[in-house]
Amino acid sequence: MANATTTDHIDIPERDYAAPAVHYLNWQYTASSWLLTLDHKRIAILYLITISIFFMVGGLFATIFRMELLTPEGDLLNADTYNKMFTLHGVVMIFFFLIPSIPAVLGNFLLPLMIGAKDVAFPRLNLFSWYILIIGGTMAVTLTVTGGLDTGWTFYSPLSTHFANTNVFLAALTVFVTGFSSILTGLNFLVTIHKMRAPGLTWFRLPLFIWAIYATSIIQILGTPVVAITILLAGIERVWGVGIFDPYLGGDPVLFQHMFWFYSHPAVYIMILPGMGAISEIIACFSRNRVFGYEFIAFSSVAIAIIGFLVWGHHMYVSGQSMYAGYVFSILTMIVAVPSAIKIFNWTATLYKGNVVWATPMLYAIGFIGLFAIGGATGLFLGILGLDVPLHDTYFVVAHFHYVMVGGMVMAYLAGLHFWWPKMTGKMYPQLPAQVCAVVIFVGFNLTFFPQFLAGWMGMPRRYHSYHPDFQIWNVLSTAGAGVLGVGFTVPVFYFLWSLFYGKTAGSNPWGARGLEWEQCTSPPDPHNFHHTPVVDHIAYPYTGEETLSV
Repeated sequence: MANATTTDHIDIPERDYAAPAVHYLNWQYTASSWLLTLDHKRIAILYLITISIFFMVGGLFATIFRMELLTPEGDLLNADTYNKMFTLHGVVMIFFFLIPSIPAVLGNFLLPLMIGAKDVAFPRLNLFSWYILIIGGTMAVTLTVTGGLDTGWTFYSPLSTHFANTNVFLAALTVFVTGFSSILTGLNFLVTIHKMRAPGLTWFRLPLFIWAIYATSIIQILGTPVVAITILLAGIERVWGVGIFDPYLGGDPVLFQHMFWFYSHPAVYIMILPGMGAISEIIACFSRNRVFGYEFIAFSSVAIAIIGFLVWGHHMYVSGQSMYAGYVFSILTMIVAVPSAIKIFNWTATLYKGNVVWATPMLYAIGFIGLFAIGGATGLFLGILGLDVPLHDTYFVVAHFHYVMVGGMVMAYLAGLHFWWPKMTGKMYPQLPAQVCAVVIFVGFNLTFFPQFLAGWMGMPRRYHSYHPDFQIWNVLSTAGAGVLGVGFTVPVFYFLWSLFYGKTAGSNPWGARGLEWEQCTSPPDPHNFHHTPVVDHIAYPYTGEETLSV
């Protein structure tokens, strides 16, 4: 493999970086050394294991209700059980997988490495954040076995406060507790980025992944308390009959939606912004080009974080909101699409005339761009008043959401995991099955969710366990695609585990990438990351555009 990187620009003596997979990843350590660790890398591994389990649980719920939708009669699940399945799928996937996945796993592992620090600013708080997620997950499991939840993941009042026949208060408490994990992680990352950057690592020398994590942390700190308190108030209202959101008690259900979506639309960017940062790193590496318009991509991440707080009302065009407020939110929705479009344009320009290498992470990155572009474009459909009214409660919304979240965030997560796996473990996974899986996931995803656009456009309502027979063909295709997608998500577990025992030793920089985590760390990194504090005196992504890489 041709490795075009050097260490000429960083003031660290040459060392032998070809170290075996030991250090923090040594499985001979006791369980207590893992459960009480303060090493950000181990905590990232703990998050990886935790959210992988939640992903499988959420996927199981999806499998059950997709099997129900194979036929229009509603013959596998009754209406109540179906409601519980899609509600628990949403709660588990959003609060326990999508929101924590990239920040908690890749962010925890990479942030100190990328900025030349030995750890995050508050290691104990970092570990405590993981324990909070475990506590919240335990409560969610308890909720599942004590009757489930049938309100939908949005907890809308008066359904959650008056009509639901399940344990809404426990669900509200689960979300409230889990929110602290997100808040504390965001706080930890902000302080780390501000205070612990290596000498010479100025703001405009930072990797774009760090810019994305920074913007995400702002949203986590400012937005998460709002939704946590809102859902907790709904739970308190249900238990003690306090009139806040429930119209039967003199409350205002539209107020609940305003408060809920004030967080939950920016939460989309908690999920997608770190993925965008990972995609920037991957495209720069495998096109062997410096990222085109670095400053624009950096500022677009911050712009998304800010403008994202101003567009919540586009979820409420048919919910009793003022028509004139709808006009304003529709315009703002068009504006918030601009920073995302800037990123896609600049990634495309980075690829232009680059020496592109089709390694597994790059396949996922290209898949991300295509799927996220479709998700973003269909989001503009739903941001327009005239179109949103007939499409709002149809499968068109379901398809759009999943193109952004699964087609976008999950593809980016898998891209980042495949990119940094050699750094995390010191081992290489086999390229051929990994590349085949990337294609299978892309095909399976489109087969699952594109038919839902068509069904929704024709008027199929979401959240119904039975439907008109005219929509069956689209549901058969969607369920078949879900099976393909399930295979694509399962196989990487096996070759990642295989690589730990039988994979080739990766070396410090198998991709020939630029950055402190690649050029100045072993694979896996030493317990304290760096033997000497790095000093940075070069621009970010100093690729020449003429370098080559074979994989």
